Formats: sequence, C-alpha cells, structure tokens
Amino acid sequence: MKGLIETLKNIWKIEDLRSRILTTLGLVLVYRLGTMVVLPGVDPAQLGALKTQTQDGVLGLLDMFSGGAFSNASIFALGIMPYISASIVIQLMGIAVPYFQKLQKEGESGTRKINQITRYLTVIILVLQAPGYLLNLHSQLPETAFIIKGTLFTVSSVMILAAGSMFIMWLGEKITDKGIGNGISIIIMIGIIARLPFSFFAELLSKIEGQGGGLILLVLEIVVLFLVFAATILLVQGTRKIPVQYAKRIVGNKQYGGVRQYIPLKVNAAGVMPIIFAQAIMFLPMAFVNYASSDALTGVAAALSNFTGFYYNALFFVMIVLFTYFYTAITVNPTQMAEDMKKNGGFIPGIKPGKKTIDFLDTVMSRITLPGSIFLGLVAILPAFAMIAGVNNQFAHFYGGTSLLILVGVVLDTLQQIESHLLMRHYDGLMKSGRIKGKSPGGAAAY
Repeated sequence: MKGLIETLKNIWKIEDLRSRILTTLGLVLVYRLGTMVVLPGVDPAQLGALKTQTQDGVLGLLDMFSGGAFSNASIFALGIMPYISASIVIQLMGIAVPYFQKLQKEGESGTRKINQITRYLTVIILVLQAPGYLLNLHSQLPETAFIIKGTLFTVSSVMILAAGSMFIMWLGEKITDKGIGNGISIIIMIGIIARLPFSFFAELLSKIEGQGGGLILLVLEIVVLFLVFAATILLVQGTRKIPVQYAKRIVGNKQYGGVRQYIPLKVNAAGVMPIIFAQAIMFLPMAFVNYASSDALTGVAAALSNFTGFYYNALFFVMIVLFTYFYTAITVNPTQMAEDMKKNGGFIPGIKPGKKTIDFLDTVMSRITLPGSIFLGLVAILPAFAMIAGVNNQFAHFYGGTSLLILVGVVLDTLQQIESHLLMRHYDGLMKSGRIKGKSPGGAAAY
C-alpha cells in the first residue's frame, strides 16, 4: 500500500503526466455528460420501454459500448462504433485494394489520407444508421413521447446523432494527442465501465432477495470474475519471442549490429476482431426468425438465436477459432517479416534466410494461434455459462466477450504509457518486478 501511495505521488510530481491525466479526465467527463443529454423533441420521462429493450441481446451490447447513451436516446446514442466500423472496413481494404496498400506505404502523408477517408466513411455510416435508430425509437416509445414530430424531427435528429458521434471521435483524438492512452479505446472502456456499478447493484439485489447463501454466491462470483480477468491478461500479454541475430557492420570507427534481438509474436495477434466478426454473423439468424417460411427453419433460427443455448455457443466458438486463424493470416505477414530481417542483415539462429525463415515463422504462428484461438473462444462464451449459473444478464457480460478483452487491453495499454513516463524521468515504475509489456490488442487501437 505504501508503494502504491509513493507511485501516485511520483505521478503527480511529473507536470506533463499530471496535465495529461487531468486532460483525459476532463474530456471523459464531457463525454459522460453528453450521454445524459436527450435528443431534442423526446420526452425523457417516457424512455422506459427503450431501457427495457436494451437490457440484453445485441441492443444490450450496443448500449454497453455507448455507455448507456443508446437507452437514454442521447445525442451520443450511436456512440463511437460507426467510426470503429469504418476503421475495420478501411483496414480490410488495405489488405485487398492496391490503392490503400500504396497509401499505407507512404508514411505520414498516407496515414493522413487514410484518416480522412475513414472520417468520410464514418459520416456515410452515420447517415445510414441514424434513421434506423429513429425507427426503433418510434416502435418502442408511445406517440406522446415525441414533442416534435414528422420530417422536422427526423432530419434534425439524424444531423444531431451524426454530429454527436463525430464529436465523440474528436474527443478521442484529443485524448490521444493531449491526454494519456488511446482516446478511442478509453472512450469505449469508459462506456463499458459506466454500466458496471448498475449491473453489480442489480446482481447484489438479486442475491440478497434470493433464497439460501446469496451473499456467499456473490463472493464466489467475484472470485471467479477475478480469475477470469487474470486469465484474460495472460491471453492478451502472451507472446512467443523469436531470437534474431544481426550481422556486424563497421561504418567508420563505429560498429553496428552484432546483437541479438527478439520478435514478439503474440498468442492472440487478432485481438477482439474474431469475436466481432463472429457476433456479426451470429446476429443474422435473429433477423430471419420472423421471415422463416417453415417450422423447421423457424426452429433452427430460434436455436441459433438463444444466447445460452448449446448450438449457438458451439457454433460461436468454432467461428471464433476460424476467424482467429483468418485474421491472424491477413495481419501477420511472415514473408514481409523475413524480407525486413534480410534487408537489415538479420537472421534467426539455425534457420536459413529466405524460404526457410518464412516457413519457420508461419509454423510458429500456426502453433501459438491454436491455443490462443481456443482460449479466445472460451472467453467469448463465458457470459453464457455465467447466465446459466444464475448471474444477472447485464453483470454476466463482464465475464467475457468483447467487453472484457477491451477493458483488459485498454487498461494495460494506459498503464504501460504511464510507466513509460515514470521510467523516463527516473522514477520507479508501477511494478517492482517485471514490466508491463507493450501495447495490447484489446482496445480499439487494434482495429
């Protein structure tokens, strides 16, 4: 405890770090206040049906990522997810489209151009999503909840929702530039954490009102949650270090190279992307439930729409394993790694440069991706097991899935940046033994 207090004092002593943390907290406060501002023309007292609709399912996840703004019919209701969706699309196009591949190789100017295209695509996605949100709003709320009606309400609300999401994106960029950590990731994390107190309180009430050992079960649930967090940290931080030896070069009176370095290959190089892809596909059966023409199709669609059912979770698990291999294959390029090593006079001891090095790196990635993908699949379906065990639906989301990986990844990334500031100014880091390893794939930065 004494060491923690001393570390906090050291953080406060560093003016730049103190300023960055206070700036981050201030911008996060602005975001949280914005989630409470209801769309003009909507009566806040009549949002009960919308809040009930977003307690579980896909809308529950959207509400969690928006920090409750979705269920509040807030000006920030669409959250940061449209920007994340646009970033994913641009990232995938960078793999398949030569124009985007060229931009990625142009350095800072190419990055600026890609960011500009991402913003334009975000606006397009917002203009398409906002009317859908308003349609859902009209279907859930009574007519008396709308003070402003007709085209005026629709047009003004679409503009406000789009502007709200773009403002959140701007806040995220300011946090990255002036604050600490990755701004977009921190905003998503804050939105998830905002639901935690309410979810925990609901779970506490359910255990108190239940019969037989309610509080003991709650303590057991917290212990299990702690173990799940610890296991997820191992998944996020797990790496296989590949030794690389660089040849000696004499330039003038100086010697370069001749040292051994390591390539850290992550066990979970794909981050949360496999879960996002698998969830997007698993939501399709729910869309066909109302349109199935036969009882057999209706039964299949219903079975694949049951979040706690065997068939849903089995298929979900298999898809995550497959998507982990797919996304790792398109993001980790052994050929490029081998070429970069060869250009810089590096080689893996005992492995010939060229084709042998490519095959070795590909084999290592395939081997470490298998346990990583299985572990990721287990983390993704843990909330279903928590619900079956009697945990409240909202609290169960913190036992796994995208939300848990984002929380762990963003916290580790932010702590690593704080530790870098401390070590750079000759203070002790956050940990007496060991160091927080580099950036993790849990947050939106990985998108």
